[in-house]
Formats: sequence, structure tokens, C-alpha cells
Amino acid sequence: MARRATVALAAILLSTTWAGGAAMAQQQQDWFVPGQGQGGAQQQRPAQQPPRPAQQRPQQRVVQPNPAPLPPGEQPPAAVIGIVDVPEVQRQSSAFNHVREEIEKRRAKLNDDLQKEQARWRDEQQALAAQRASLSPEDLRTRERDLQDRVQDSQRIFRDRSRSIEQAAQGSLVEIEQALAVVIRQVAASRKVNLVLPRPLVIYNEPPFDLTPEVSAQLNKVLKSVTIAAEDAPPAAAPAGNTGQRTPAQDQQPRRN
Repeated sequence: MARRATVALAAILLSTTWAGGAAMAQQQQDWFVPGQGQGGAQQQRPAQQPPRPAQQRPQQRVVQPNPAPLPPGEQPPAAVIGIVDVPEVQRQSSAFNHVREEIEKRRAKLNDDLQKEQARWRDEQQALAAQRASLSPEDLRTRERDLQDRVQDSQRIFRDRSRSIEQAAQGSLVEIEQALAVVIRQVAASRKVNLVLPRPLVIYNEPPFDLTPEVSAQLNKVLKSVTIAAEDAPPAAAPAGNTGQRTPAQDQQPRRN
């Protein structure tokens, strides 16, 4: 029994020694030991582990020196605040409403013309498909190419019309904004106001701070309407079944404002 215990204890010590030696060998595998590898077969040196990337230290913020003090300047006056609700001014502006109604009317007309043109394209495609059996391959290719060219030209013309409408709207709005800026300065000067804030920046205010009614009334006096750039007349539609013949209206580039 004692012999078995001695054998077991020896086995435990032996395994511990091997484990400790292996761990130590692993820790020292990057060290060069003089005298090893001489005489017999040269031991193969284990591959070195790739160096770990050095941790990047956070870049220290460079402290800028304090600038030299300036000579004393003029102290700003005490703030006298006024508030303007610009969207409300636009809703009450006769010029703004006139521009909005005219632009919406032009957009609706453009959309109607586009739908009619698309319906005409579909009719021509169906008619061409019905004549496919009676046409020679060359005539079929010619008609298909002609239809595709006319569709692309029409799409370009509608894009130009849409761009012209948006440019007309933008030009009219710029004129209204310029007049509104002048009116706000006039009303502010009459009320001895030196700081005007838009309504969205203000959470609460007493009614006397609101300049919106006066600004709206004065804007309608000085700017009752604005001139909206005229839209180019749409080109005449090509008749259905046209083969190869292009109308002068299709060849003419729409004039831009």
C-alpha cells in the first residue's frame, strides 16, 4: 500500500516537473542560450511571434496661448427684442399667395401634359406592335428607332419645362424675401427694436414683442404682387404614325429663362 502511494506521488511530481519545464521553455523560447545547437543536429528555433502594435496614446491637445488683449471697444446697447413669424407673414402676403397659386397651376398643367404624352407613347407602341408582322425588318427597326428618339426628346422637353417652373418660383420668392427684409427693418426701427428673432427660436413672449401683424400689413402695402417669369410654350405634339419625319417644334430647343 505504501509502495503504491510512493509510486503515485512520484508520478504527480514527475508530471508537475514536465509541466513546469514546458511552461518555462515556452517563456524562454525567444532567448538565445550559448552552447545549444553545437555538435549534434541543430535545434530549430521557433518562429517569433509578430510584435504587438503599440497602443496609440491619445493625442494631447495643444494648448494655445492666450491672445493678446484688444483695446476696450464700444459696449453694445441694451437689447430691445422683437419677434416675427415669417411663415405667418407669408400666409398673409398677397404676393406670396399669388406666386404659390401660379406655380401650382403650372405644375398641374405640366403633369397633365406629361400624362397625355405618355398615353400617346403607349398608343404608338401598341400600333407598332400590331404592324410588326406586316413590316420588313428594316422598316420595323426604323419605326422603333424613330419612336424611341421622339420619346427621349419629349422627356427632355418636360424636364426643361419643370426646371423652368422651379426657376420662376425661386426668382419670385427671392424678390419677396428681399422686400420682407426691408419691411422688417422699417418696422423694427419704428418700434426702437434692435434685435429681431424668428418665432421658432422663442418659447414664450408677451404680445407687445410680436411684430408680425405690422410686418404683414406693411409688406402687403409695398409689395402687392411680383412678376413671375413666363413659362415657355410646349412644342406641338408629333402626329401618331409619323415615320422618320421630325417637326420643327421637336427640333427646336426650348428657350430657358
